[in-house]
Amino acid sequence: MSPKSFRQPKFVPSKQKNMKKNVLVFGSIAGLITTIVMVCSTAACYISADYHGNMWLGYGSMILAFSMIFVAVKNFRDKYNGGVISFGKAFQIGLYIALIASTIYVLTWLIEYYAFFPNFMEKLTDYTLKQARENGATAAEIAKTKQQFASYAEMYKTPFGVILFTYIEILPVGLVIALIAALALKRKNADPQLATN
Repeated sequence: MSPKSFRQPKFVPSKQKNMKKNVLVFGSIAGLITTIVMVCSTAACYISADYHGNMWLGYGSMILAFSMIFVAVKNFRDKYNGGVISFGKAFQIGLYIALIASTIYVLTWLIEYYAFFPNFMEKLTDYTLKQARENGATAAEIAKTKQQFASYAEMYKTPFGVILFTYIEILPVGLVIALIAALALKRKNADPQLATN
C-alpha cells in the first residue's frame, strides 16, 4: 500500500465545539462593551453628578452589546449549521451570550464598587431625592422613593445582594434581545448556496 493510503482524514470540528467558540467569542465582546461603558459612566457620575443621563447611556450600551447575539446566531447558522437553525437553538446561543456578558459585567461591577465606589448607592439615593424635590414631588412621593432606595441599600449590604441586583439590571435586557434574535433568525429550510458550502 502506498503512503497515501494512510493519510489521516482532515479534522472537522463538531457543531457543538463551534457553537461553544461562537458563544464565548461574542459573549466576551458583549461583556467587554458593557464593562467599558459602565466603568466610564460610573466615573462620569462622580464627576458630573448626572446619574440619570448615565443610566440611559448604560442601557444603550447594553442594547448595543447584546446586538452581538444577532451576529453570533447568524454566524453559527450560516457558517456552521448549513444555513438552518431552530428557534430553540438560536435562543440557546443568545441565552449563553447574555449569561457570559452579564457575568463579566457583574464581576467588574463588584470590583469597581468595593474598590472604588463603596458609597455609590448613597450618592444615587441623594441625587434621586434631590431630583424629585426639584421636580415638585409631593411629600408622599418622596417618602415612597426613600423607602424604595432604602430597600436597594439593604440589598447592597452583602456581596450576594450586589450580585443579584446587578444581574437584575442587565440580564433581562439580554434575554429580551435573545428572544427577538431567535424569532428573527430561525430558519427551517437552508439557503441552497449555504447548504453546498
